[in-house]
Amino acid sequence: MLDTARRTAFDEDHALFRDSVRKFFDRELYPNLDRWEHEGIVDRNFWRACGEAGLLCPQVPEEYGGLGLDYRYNAVIGEELCYAGSSAGITLHSDIVVDYIINYGSEDQKRRWLPGMVSGEVITAIAMTEPGAGSDLQGVKTTAKRDGNHYVVNGSKTYITNGQNADLIIVVAKTDPSQGAKGTSLILVEADREGFARGRNLDKIGQHSADTSELFFNDVRVPITNCIGEENMGFIYLMKQLPQERLQIALSGQAVAQRAFDEAVKFTKERKAFGKTVFDFQNTKFTLADLATKLQVGWAHLDWALKRHVEGKLTAAEASAAKLWHTELQWDACDLSLQLHGGAGYMNEYPIARLWRDARVQRIYGGTSEIMKEVVSRAI
Repeated sequence: MLDTARRTAFDEDHALFRDSVRKFFDRELYPNLDRWEHEGIVDRNFWRACGEAGLLCPQVPEEYGGLGLDYRYNAVIGEELCYAGSSAGITLHSDIVVDYIINYGSEDQKRRWLPGMVSGEVITAIAMTEPGAGSDLQGVKTTAKRDGNHYVVNGSKTYITNGQNADLIIVVAKTDPSQGAKGTSLILVEADREGFARGRNLDKIGQHSADTSELFFNDVRVPITNCIGEENMGFIYLMKQLPQERLQIALSGQAVAQRAFDEAVKFTKERKAFGKTVFDFQNTKFTLADLATKLQVGWAHLDWALKRHVEGKLTAAEASAAKLWHTELQWDACDLSLQLHGGAGYMNEYPIARLWRDARVQRIYGGTSEIMKEVVSRAI
């Protein structure tokens, strides 16, 4: 369990909320983790249960069915979800997708989609990555061409979280390819539109319960009113939302690093070797002491970043630095903790194996560690 007694970003209301989140996950999440890993997807029933418990999109204003809370409540949910070792796409839905509609959507879009996103009846995805365009969003080839009062969307996307479950997808598409990145728009595509197709649920190294998919758009017609915000402003909207996305990945990295450390402490204090516990060996104690120190620093930094973000002050460079540092810490913590498990760490029955597998992608999606260094360097 995460120790939140010394956290500085939260107050008593957040503590009470966290307690309710833990009780919900104990009841609805932990008993299903292994099954979801095997099936490669999270039940829609779980999404609806999360909605009923107020764990989806808590920042949505009350007039659209939400709780109107600040981002720290999202952080509580994300930390607890990731500490549990779950790769459910809830944070993508609640921390990333929904804010495009809240911040840039029309009144009709908000009233149509936000209540369902809060209740779990509508599951969402955002389709950025393409077979030939990852971090470089300027290289997007998917197009949305005007035809009367409709857009005709053509292209393909890959590595899309919630791709199998999604009812609504924000598609990053070129509405004016001649302008490069400045000709990008965000287009809402409903999953029941003719010409839309889902590819396979991709076979990944880790995060097996996350339905990560290919998506295909073949002359998909959507009304002009499905454009989020202004046409050709999509790239700017994406850049404005990146700090929150990268902060979310950072906090998930920190939570998983803590879980990996906790698993290592538990295992090494119980495991005997050469007449004493594995914990009693100096190498073990020094390795764990080093990780404990980094975790202490990490939690302090994360709280600083959370408060900066809630105040509207977190910069793109600061968020990128947070993603870089906390995901690198996550990988180190998971790898060292697995090593301290010895051969047991390589067995899937131990939680550390899943934590280690799932950690690898954190330094890739949302902008690779190398891209994060590039962003930070521009602010120096």
